Amino acid sequence: NMVLAQKESGAFLSSSLGGLYRGYGITLMREIPFAFIQFPMYERMKVHWSNYRGEEVNPVQAALCGSISGGFAAALTTPLDVIKTRLMLGEDKHGIKYKNAADVFGRVMREEGWKTLFSGIQPRVMWISIGGFVFFGAFEEYRSLSMIAGGYE
Repeated sequence: NMVLAQKESGAFLSSSLGGLYRGYGITLMREIPFAFIQFPMYERMKVHWSNYRGEEVNPVQAALCGSISGGFAAALTTPLDVIKTRLMLGEDKHGIKYKNAADVFGRVMREEGWKTLFSGIQPRVMWISIGGFVFFGAFEEYRSLSMIAGGYE
């Protein structure tokens, strides 16, 4: 009955759309620093490894660079991920709604301490490291094959 009442009043649509986009801004604020850390580190690691070996890295080696750079970026941006998650949940454990990212940050620091900002760092680093290995490995393999098919190698 409550869902039907919300639907008739338009509140259902408002809360659905609001819920869909809640945390969009902070997600961007997490992803941009993540990319600014991961991609230059990935490229720099490939250059150093290539210089050390005297030849371009292969896709598996590039995948390892992607894994390490992704894990490092994940660790550094974990506080932003914690803030994003809490903002998307909408309220704290006492049911008090969050206003914005600054409110989440302030309340976490005041009520739980800075260590809370690194909650979930281990699984985040693990999954992003695995994802970085797969993504960059596949990317480099495809790039390598397309360069050969295009006659550039």
